[in-house]
Amino acid sequence: MKTTKIALAMLALALGAPAHGHAVEKKELTLAVGGKTALYYLPLTICERLGYFKEQGLDVTINDFRGGAQSLQALVGGSVDVVTGAYEHTIRMQAKGQDIKAVIELGRFPGIVVGVRKDKAASYKSAADLKGMKIGVSAPGSSTNFFVMYMMSKAGLKPADASYIGVGIGPSAVAAMKKGEIDALFKLEQDGDIKVVADSRTEEGTRAIFGGSNPAAVLYVRQDFIDKNPATVQALVNAFYKTLQWLDKATPEEIAATVPEDYFLGDKALYLAAVRANKPVYSRTGVIPAAGMKSAADMLLAFDDELKGANVDLAKTFDGRFVAKAAAQAQGR
Repeated sequence: MKTTKIALAMLALALGAPAHGHAVEKKELTLAVGGKTALYYLPLTICERLGYFKEQGLDVTINDFRGGAQSLQALVGGSVDVVTGAYEHTIRMQAKGQDIKAVIELGRFPGIVVGVRKDKAASYKSAADLKGMKIGVSAPGSSTNFFVMYMMSKAGLKPADASYIGVGIGPSAVAAMKKGEIDALFKLEQDGDIKVVADSRTEEGTRAIFGGSNPAAVLYVRQDFIDKNPATVQALVNAFYKTLQWLDKATPEEIAATVPEDYFLGDKALYLAAVRANKPVYSRTGVIPAAGMKSAADMLLAFDDELKGANVDLAKTFDGRFVAKAAAQAQGR
C-alpha cells in the first residue's frame, strides 16, 4: 500500500513537470492568438494537436481573437498569460515602456501575401497605386496592417493615404474581397480572385521587400511573467521548439493530416498548395537574429511616428535563454 502511494505521488509530480525540467509554476495557461487557422500561426496548431503542451505538463487554453492587436491588448490587460503574435509588437511595447519580449521565434519570414482585386490589377504598377484603396487587414494595428503600411511608406505614401478594414482571417476576408468591399487584401495563402503584388513567404521575397530577414510570429510574454514563472516559460518554449523540429521534417500531407479539416475551407488541394508554399516561413532554430530585429525596427520606423523619438534597446525584445536550453536538451546535452 505504501509503495502504491509513493508511486502515485511520483506520478502526480511528473504530470506537473516539463520534460527535462523543473515543475511548472503555472500549469493552467491562457494563450492568445489573432487568427489561429492562418498558416502564420501553424506552429501553434501543430503544437496543440500533437500534444506537446501536455507533454510539458501544461494545460493551455487558446483564445482566438480577430487579429494580433486584440491579442496584445488581452496580454496588457491581464486576461491572458502569453501570446503567439508578431514580433514587432514587442518593439512597439518596449517603446511605450512596457517590458514585453519574445522567447522563441516561430516564423522567420512574414509569410504574408498582398494582392489586389483582378479588376484593379491592370492599373497596379507599384505600391504607390495603393493610394486611396480600401485594404483588408486581419485587424487594424496587426502585423498585416504594418506590412501594408511599410509597403506604402517605401512608395512615398503615408498610412493615412489608404483605408484599413478589419476582415479577420479566412472566409470573412475572402468574402469581403468577392463582394467588392475592399480593393486590396493581405493573404496568408493564395486565392484565385487576386493578383499577388508582394509575397514574403520565401527568403528571396522577404529580402526584396525588407532588404533582409524579417522575423514574424513569435511567442511573447511580459517580463514579470518570466520572472515569476521561468519553468513554465521554459516548458512552453520546449513545446514550440519540438514543434519547429517536426515542421522542418514534415510533408505538406502530414501537416494537413494533423490540422482540423475545417482549416481546408472546403478545398484540401488549395490548402496543401498553400502549406507547400509556406514551408520556408517557419523558423529552423527559434532564434531571432540581430539583423532580423533591426529589419523589423526599421520597418516600423518607416511609418510609425510614435517610434521615431523612442530609444528602443532591441536586445530587450528577445530573451534567447529558453530556446538555447531547449536546443541543448533536444541535442542531449
